[in-house]
Amino acid sequence: MILSWRTRRGSRGGDNKSSNESFNSSLETEIMIPTHFRCPISLDLMKDPVTLCTGITYDRESIEKWIDSGNQTCPVTNQVLTSFEQIPNHSIRKMIQDWCVNNRSNGIERIPTPRVPVSPYEISEICSRIAVATRCGDFKRCLELVRKIKAWGKESERNKRCVVNNGTGCVLSNSFHCFASVSIEKHVGLLGEMLSVLTWMSPIDEEGISKLGSAVSLNCMVWVLNNGDLSARRNAVLVLKQLLSSDQRRVDTLVDIQGICEALVNIIREPICPKATKASLTAIFYMISPSPTSVGFTSRFVELGLVSMILEILVDAEKSICERALGVLAYICDCKEGREEAYKNALTMPLLVKKMLRISEMATEFAVRTLWKLFKNAKRDEHEDVLVEALQAGAFQKLLVLLQVGCGESIKEKATELLKLLNLQRDKLDCVDSSMDFKYLKRPF
Repeated sequence: MILSWRTRRGSRGGDNKSSNESFNSSLETEIMIPTHFRCPISLDLMKDPVTLCTGITYDRESIEKWIDSGNQTCPVTNQVLTSFEQIPNHSIRKMIQDWCVNNRSNGIERIPTPRVPVSPYEISEICSRIAVATRCGDFKRCLELVRKIKAWGKESERNKRCVVNNGTGCVLSNSFHCFASVSIEKHVGLLGEMLSVLTWMSPIDEEGISKLGSAVSLNCMVWVLNNGDLSARRNAVLVLKQLLSSDQRRVDTLVDIQGICEALVNIIREPICPKATKASLTAIFYMISPSPTSVGFTSRFVELGLVSMILEILVDAEKSICERALGVLAYICDCKEGREEAYKNALTMPLLVKKMLRISEMATEFAVRTLWKLFKNAKRDEHEDVLVEALQAGAFQKLLVLLQVGCGESIKEKATELLKLLNLQRDKLDCVDSSMDFKYLKRPF
């Protein structure tokens, strides 16, 4: 804080170097930080001083990073820590605050009084209370306790880690399941608050996943996706994505739940935020990944117009969204209805060719797989003109570059096969832009 202020002041009037040097030297003397106000680790002014069992005081953030890195000794004394408890040093903190106030004229800002971080004991206690309130069906008490956990999480990342590491996810998952099984409409406020906390409650243990992945809980999430406000829908899709990522077997449970496909597509059609869009695409990706239930999901997504939405997303979306969108498109093209929609859309070939080698290795792999599925089935699907369309979009050149820069063995085989198919169609072009043929190839010399 002080160093950045000193540098900013010292940069003024840079043409008069000698006068600046004398000014900076006097300034440095004037606002020098007392040694005992500095953290021994970061050497910066301490904002939240805490004392270890060795009697040495550190800034909380610095010593937590030290301990989280696996160190079990005091950085100054090198003694083995018999306890990792960090006791707030209120005396030093008040002295630092007084010093900041006294140096306010020099541009020093007073450090705020830090909040005391939550302890594992407090987390355990509140989890016990939530469990009791759940068994009694006391949703008002449960709502109050969940909001307290939510407030703790907002205070600091340390609090979030403490909440997650002390079994809160399992307790909330069980409570969510219980209240959802009674009445969604009656407990919608409580269920929404639980979802907002569960978005950062990862990882959740096996017992929690089983409760959160039950038909009752999933049905509640889908209800929120279809009927909740924007914030609730965002939280629901984030939790659903987290659930399917940790246990894809839960996809089978979704088969019997009405409205899941429509809800996920609506989030893509009317975006809430990039994070929700990515979560929705990820959930769809798991739902249509090859499995006994994927065919039904894929057909429904095609009926809802997902192919055209994905192609529109690919036009200008960020990298992570493009990767997920290409992954979904690759799986959709496993079925004839999906390929039919891709053949009909004028954006398909230009975008697939454009995205190769421009986003990431994963995106390129998905693009090549999609082209391979479209080309291999073109004759059977009566869309052989798609090969000429791909040639016009520059697919031949891009695939040559891909082979030269290197790729996985599976993609290499597909790219080689695609080049053979495209080469058979090159004579059908009225003209070929020869300047494009080997534009991106590296010279071997």
